[in-house]
This record gives sequence, structure tokens and C-alpha cells, in this order.
Amino acid sequence: MTTNQNTMRIGADVGGTFTDVVLIDASGNIWAHKVPSTPPDFERAVLNAIEHLLRTTDAPPLRRGSGSGTTVSEVAHGTTVATNAVLERRGAKTALITTKGFRDVLELRRIRAPQMYDLFFEKPQALVERYLRFELTERISASGEVLTPLSESELWHLKEELEKESVESVAVCTLHAYAFPQHENVVGDFLRAQLPEVPVSLSSEVLPERKEYERTATTVVNAYVRPVMERYLNAMRSGLQAMGIEAPLLMMQSAGGLTPEADAARLPVFVLESGPAAGVLAAGFTAQRLGTGNLITLDMGGTTAKASMIEEGAVAYSPEYEVGASISAGNRLVGGGGELIRAPSIDIAEVGSGGGSIAYLDGVGGLRVGPRSAGAVPGPACYQRGGTEPTVTDANVVLGYIRPGELADGEVRIDIEAARRAIDDRIAAPLGMDLLQAAEGIHRIANARTMRALRAVSTERGRDPREFVLMAFGGSGPIHAAGLAKELLIRQVIVPPLPGLFSTLGLLFSGVEHHDVRSCLLSGETLTARALEQIKVEMQRNMLAQFETEGYSADQVTLSCSVDIRFKGQASEIRIAVADETFAETTVQTLYTSFEIEHERLYGHRSDPDNPVEVVAVRLIGQVPTCWNARNDTGIRGQPGALNSRLHQDSKQSAERLGARALSREAYFGASWGTIDTPVISRTIWERKAQPAPC
Repeated sequence: MTTNQNTMRIGADVGGTFTDVVLIDASGNIWAHKVPSTPPDFERAVLNAIEHLLRTTDAPPLRRGSGSGTTVSEVAHGTTVATNAVLERRGAKTALITTKGFRDVLELRRIRAPQMYDLFFEKPQALVERYLRFELTERISASGEVLTPLSESELWHLKEELEKESVESVAVCTLHAYAFPQHENVVGDFLRAQLPEVPVSLSSEVLPERKEYERTATTVVNAYVRPVMERYLNAMRSGLQAMGIEAPLLMMQSAGGLTPEADAARLPVFVLESGPAAGVLAAGFTAQRLGTGNLITLDMGGTTAKASMIEEGAVAYSPEYEVGASISAGNRLVGGGGELIRAPSIDIAEVGSGGGSIAYLDGVGGLRVGPRSAGAVPGPACYQRGGTEPTVTDANVVLGYIRPGELADGEVRIDIEAARRAIDDRIAAPLGMDLLQAAEGIHRIANARTMRALRAVSTERGRDPREFVLMAFGGSGPIHAAGLAKELLIRQVIVPPLPGLFSTLGLLFSGVEHHDVRSCLLSGETLTARALEQIKVEMQRNMLAQFETEGYSADQVTLSCSVDIRFKGQASEIRIAVADETFAETTVQTLYTSFEIEHERLYGHRSDPDNPVEVVAVRLIGQVPTCWNARNDTGIRGQPGALNSRLHQDSKQSAERLGARALSREAYFGASWGTIDTPVISRTIWERKAQPAPC
């Protein structure tokens, strides 16, 4: 396969406040552009930024098909569009079809509350109202026996009801469909034929796993955001084609790795946390280059703060998480405050604490910060885009942690006087406080909220943060990193190059990736290497066939396997990786040992001699690294990483224009230190010939 020197790859990450786009060519040149996001039409900011970068490169004009010119080989994308649809309740009008007697599974949930003694807690309203939940008189047993056949007359009546209610999307979740989906398939085929404009999500396709609530909730979320994601991806594709870009549009998944746009449109529930996942992957890549094995990541943007952990070079994964709770974390011990998503994801804890988080006084005069955010519109007061409420960014400007002047390639200009007015009028004056003290209070409260996410992935997982390095990125992460590291007694903080664009670089480090899971219930005599191997071989065959349809041969795909294990009767399981290529009896014994060690680390005890272990699921991940590109002869082999690349001259000049060479700036560090004339150390961007990263 040959490499076209005029080939480029594009990474685009959409956040609640800013949209970041990075373009990298075959020689390792990087062009970057940051612009305010454009809700509700988020694709506008992405397309405008891509168009701007293509104009500023020195490459030949874009070409279609054959001939000279520049070819964009790939557009890797991470977006919060699906997540925002859930948070803001802007998804499709969705119906749920389920087995008779299971209509209220969404209401019953797990009977949990985020705070045990909160007497005023109210469960979130279900995404599907009760009148849109329809029951079918059908039933299949856990062993696959058809107890009650599916009635065709009920299906015709169901179709009439869906039409009458003008339903925009349908979720189907019948009893035991994770193993025996025949009734679900009949319902899906019928509705797709009779209502071709209405997308149908089957639980057997979205989440073929046990646990009725988890499967129903995840399928409903998928159906709820599916029309939103389809419209967004169609708009993106149309905009790219208008620029002459016919390259594949690949979406970052919550579990890392890219997936084709068709899969993301059909199963958007797997890309909800795409932006945060890309940041963790970029951190892992950077840590590997630096020889750092243990890392806690802090990705703090304009709306949220995200934390994750990389231990001994391995990214941590979680089987589920919540969207919309006060803290989103993959932890079954707490929850109930948001929408459950049981889908593979990088283990990320997220809180509503970012640069745009609004500071306000509650009903009794207490200072609060977030989770409500000023977002991109109108943004913090200091952005001069119509915002009047004080935010964390305004506080950091007043404290001297953010310099006045241009931001985001000149798209935004920081006005320190506007920040001072907002904090003084809304916070300092009502509380009778000094302006700097009020700003410091906002900063410290934001740190306290962010600390919840850092502890959720460290101490609450049985890890000592003192044994880890903190890597901070995102627009606000480096500003808060030192104070957070001090609180956690972390001795080293790493701020990578281009921290505000770091998650976007993570998109370019990623290859195509697919996940599969098979539910099982193996324990005692049935838990054998042969039984596990049979499941794994079937999954491998199906996954390799999927990669083949996308243009990748079997020798390009790396497969990794893991199993979900628990003590018999437990509600929670632990995922244990399988190191061997094939299961053997020694592998099964190793699984036992690894499970007991991890169980002791998480729960404080290792074994229960009276209770055997059981495997409840086998998982398979298939990956094609970035350096492979089997779709055509214009792919980039040995794509260099950001640490081996050089930033284009335009961006370097931009950094100088924005005042990066200032020698010092007055900054306030609390009552103990007061205001100090603080040195500003400019990060020099060294240009050097890029060296291809090994596959």
C-alpha cells in the first residue's frame, strides 16, 4: 500500500462550550482551530472550522477521485450531541414495546437514591411516558420455550396506536430476548415494514445481556437519541461533501476506538461519552511515551470535569454509567440520579464543574457553583457574548490565572472588567466580601466539585492517588490542577502540549474498534475452558466478518477477550481480562485468582469458600490500529503522534500574538499569600522532523 504525501486526517471534538478541530498531514504537520460551539446546530462549528483549516494549509486543493491534490482520508469525530439530547430532554418522542407485565420497569428502576438520607430525592422522569409504553401478550421462558405466542392482531393494533401518537422512535424489549430474540425480531420486522420512517431499536441488537431494567433502559436511551444522531450525522455528511470530502466519517465510542457513521447512527448509545473517551486515550498514549504507568486524568472543559485512571499502562473500563446525575460514574454502589447506560465505556467520572459553570447564591445566601453552565451561548461574562452571570472562568480571570486578551484563535476576547462586574454585582457585594475573596471562593468550590470525580476513580476504587501522576488538560484543567493535586497529595502534574485540543488529538490516535458481548451463566462443572472457548470462537467469527465488510482483513485485527465474573448470587460482577489466545484449564484457574485479588481490592475480602464463582458474560474487543488503513491507497501509514509532530507556523504565530511571551502577571493565591507578581513560563513549541510512531 502506498502513501500519498498529500493525505490528511481530521479530528473534530464538539464540547458544550468550544469545538476543537485538528488537521494532520502525512509529514506530521498539525493545524489546529478552536471556535465556540454553535448549539443547537453543533455541526456548523465543526464544518466552519474544517473549512478554515483547509484554507490555511499549504497543501494543494482538495480532490475527488483520481488526480493531483489533497485527499482527506478520514474524519474522526467526537460529539456531545447525543448526551445533550438526554440531559436537555430534547430527544425523539419514543415508544417502548415490552412483554405484558413489564410496562413499568423504567419506573421501578433499581430502587436506589444517590444520597441515602436525602428525604426529598425524586426519581428522574422516565424518558418514555407511561401512555407510550405498550404491552404485548407474549412470553418466552428463560430456557427458550414459547409460553405465549405473539399475536399478529396485536401488532396491527400496535401499529395504529403508534401512528395515532405520531411516535418518532421505538424501543422493543421483550422478556429473555438477550438469548431468545425471535419475538423481538418479528416485532422489529413488522414495524420496519409498516412504519419505514420510524427507527426501531431492538434490545437483542443494542444490549444482548441479562438484567431487565438495564437492558430496557439502555435500549430506550438508544431509541430516544437515535433520530437526533441520524439528523446530526446526515448534516455532517452533507457539509463534508459540499467541501469535497468523501472520506469515511468515524465516530469515537464511549469505550474508545472509532466506529463507522452508519453504526453510530444505528447505535448512538455507544457514542454518548465520545469526547471524554478520546481524552483518556490521548493521555494513555502520552503517558506511554513518557514512561509513566500510573496516571489520573483530569479533563476540565467549559461545562464538565471528567476524571479517569490509567493503571500500569492500562485504561480502566466500566460496564455501565449514568447520564444526568450529579456525578456520572461507573459504580453500582451509588446511582439512581440519572439515565442508566449499560454499555462498554472507559471508566470516567464526570461532574458538572467547568469553566462555564455559573456561580450563584442559593435561597439562604450560600455560594454555589454549577452544575448549570453558561455554555457557548451566551458564555461567561468575560467573553462579551451576552453573558451576565459570573462563572468559574470569570473568577479565574479576576484571580489572574487567565490572561485578558484573545482566546480561541481570536474568536473570543477576554474582558477582565466584565468579569469583575459580574462577580462583584452577583456575589461579592451581596455577601459583603472583597472581590478577590469572592473569586477565590468560586475557584475553590469548583475544585471541591471536581474532587468528587477524582476520588470516584481513585480512592473509591481502592487506589491511593499518591501513587499516581495527575495529567490535566481541557481548557480549564491545567488551571485547577495544582490545587487538586495538593489536596490529593499527588507530587507530579503533567500538562501536555495543546491541552485545550488534547481530546481532539486522541481522536487521531485511535483506530477502528468494535465490541461484542454474549451472556452466559457458567458455574461449577459447567464453567470449563471448552464452554468459554466455544462462545469466544463464535464471537470472533462474527466480529472478523464485520471488519471484513468494512475493508479490513483478519490479520489487521487485534482481538482481546475478557469475562464478567461474580460470586454466585451477587448483583455486581467484575471484568477480568483473558491473557491467552485460547481458553485452557490453566486460564480458568488464572481467572479465579485474578477475580479474588480484584474482589479483595474493591470490597475488602477475597474469597467465600461456601459460594462458587460464576461467569455471566464473555466480551470481545476487535481493534484496527491507526497505522493500518485498508480502505484505499491514500491512507497514512505510521501516522505520527502529537509528541513527534510539529505545530504549523500559523498556530505558533497565533500563540505569540495572544501574549504567550508575557514575563509575569499579578495573581491572587488566597489570604495566606495575597497577590503576587507571578512568573509566566511560556511553553516553547519546538519544530522537529516528525518520526512515524510504530504500530
